[in-house]
Amino acid sequence: MIVGIASDHGGYTLKEQISKFLNRKDHTVKDFGAYSITSCDYPDYANLVCDAVEHNEVKYGILICGTGIGMSMVANRNPAIRAGLCKDNETALLTRQHNNANVLCLGARVTNPSLVNNIVETFINAEFEGGRHEKRIKKF
Repeated sequence: MIVGIASDHGGYTLKEQISKFLNRKDHTVKDFGAYSITSCDYPDYANLVCDAVEHNEVKYGILICGTGIGMSMVANRNPAIRAGLCKDNETALLTRQHNNANVLCLGARVTNPSLVNNIVETFINAEFEGGRHEKRIKKF
């Protein structure tokens, strides 16, 4: 599976951790930046990943900033994106099952680093349940 990933400077270290984890799991990671801890603007990177998801260049996107809030706000401005800010496995599972999220947002400063790999794996492996949830998604 091809996964697009991006962060701002606050999420850079976590982005690198997640990229290595996904590579070990035999996924292809398309890194859209940032490429260092030098201060930068998260909307620039969020939009690159969201465009790639929208145009089917990647199956899912992962966006990381300090809290995940800024990235999720930018991502959800794109009508093709359903981004979920997740802090644990349950929210990652439910945002895929119930909301058919295609972008995972994470907060590097507020998420337990020991949970991150499991959150990512849960998100990319979960399936949308459809049914009553499909009706709700169509109202977006």
